[in-house]
Amino acid sequence: MFNNAFFVVRIAANELEDESEVRPAPSSPPRERPRSDPCLPARLPTSGFLQREAERVAPRAVEAELERIRKALETPPPPSLQEAEQKSSPSSPTASPKAKRKSFLGVLPSAFQAAKMLRTASQSGEHRAWKAPEPYEILRAIERRDIMFLMEVRDRSFVSLVQKSGDVTPLIHAMRIEHTDMAIILLGAFSRYINNLPDEDLEKAETKKLLKMLRINLKTAIDFGLQKQQKDLMASFLQTLIMSEGDSWIALQTADIAVALRQGTEGKPVHNAQAAVRSFATKSLGQADFIASLEDYIANATADLLMMGAWSLVLQVIQGEPLPNYYFARDDRVYRAFVERLDKHKDAIQLKVGRRLRWQLRVLRTQLEGRNRTFRSKVESLAKELDEGEGV
Repeated sequence: MFNNAFFVVRIAANELEDESEVRPAPSSPPRERPRSDPCLPARLPTSGFLQREAERVAPRAVEAELERIRKALETPPPPSLQEAEQKSSPSSPTASPKAKRKSFLGVLPSAFQAAKMLRTASQSGEHRAWKAPEPYEILRAIERRDIMFLMEVRDRSFVSLVQKSGDVTPLIHAMRIEHTDMAIILLGAFSRYINNLPDEDLEKAETKKLLKMLRINLKTAIDFGLQKQQKDLMASFLQTLIMSEGDSWIALQTADIAVALRQGTEGKPVHNAQAAVRSFATKSLGQADFIASLEDYIANATADLLMMGAWSLVLQVIQGEPLPNYYFARDDRVYRAFVERLDKHKDAIQLKVGRRLRWQLRVLRTQLEGRNRTFRSKVESLAKELDEGEGV
């Protein structure tokens, strides 16, 4: 807003017919015109979102208002002096407040019925079959950064977010046009689906097909990101890809690393664990150049596989709790659980576990301790002892 009062006064004075008349002077000096400082307001929700919210909220609002009116009519306020005079006058043509309340109370049942019908219509609209969007609609939403539409598709038709249209998937399209924020949104939708997937649904053919499509999406995205030097999301892609495999891949790799640990330094357990994680996604990822965030994740997963493999060997001779698979490659959760179990079963480990495995447990605990070093440097130290050292 600008203060243009001074200009208005000057224009009005110039248009006065009588030039001899004294022109009115402004009562106060004009304020200095403020400097233009435009701002971009936040984007409003889409009309579809507003319509859905209105259909959901409107019935409750109508019922609340009708309830408020009903309670107000049931407990009328004390009459004013004028109303008392009108009530005492027998010739007053105005209807009494009691009659008015009766008329309003007579209308309320039909109003409540209308509100009930409105709520029923809204609920029936929510339960109607929702038509899955066309592929071009999802691609267009990515181009327009329409997050609300994508979230609705995630909740109602998740398969539409992983389906391939021609030679492109929604995730690849977001990476092609370099909309990294949209790629993150899609990746978050993938992680949310995997984390909320019930165990009983994992054996369903439809779920297996969907998870396979999701893995293809992630592997293609990893290859595309390496090809186009878009490396920011590589670690997140790999983490989500491992999550999509569930417990089966982690259990299989843990068993393989346990075999390598049993062989001592000849089994090269650190090298095998690192190779398993690196080559898990695609061949391109196994041959990729150095990517800092990706190397950190690979080192984290490598260390976790080594601890889980070593602890699985311990559980073959003592009674204890396994390391949870859902801790895998999530910072130092596996290490904290690993140390907690070592302390809890310290006496049993000393009595029943072999000398080589006790040495390996001690090396894992010592080299992975602390947060001042990166996982990469910790894994390098592990390799020098468990792969290249003299062994036990």
